[in-house]
Amino acid sequence: MAHYDHSNHPAIIKRLNRATGHLKSIVGMIEEQRPCVDIAQQLQAVENAIASAKRALINDHIDHCLVHAEEGEGTKVAVEQFRAISKYW
Repeated sequence: MAHYDHSNHPAIIKRLNRATGHLKSIVGMIEEQRPCVDIAQQLQAVENAIASAKRALINDHIDHCLVHAEEGEGTKVAVEQFRAISKYW
């Protein structure tokens, strides 16, 4: 499989690192016995951040891998890759 520049990966890493920090703070909230509503709200924020990172990764794959299919292994491999990644959409 050809490897293409994924210029969006640093931004995705930043999002995931931020979500990791929030998740660690949620553990602290639970240990401090903070209100469940506050904890649930923060969990939702982490879930949204991860979903956003996943969408960005899939869109990056489309932009950088599928677009260059003709240069690499061809359309058949690109379609197989798209089918594989789309199950995580």
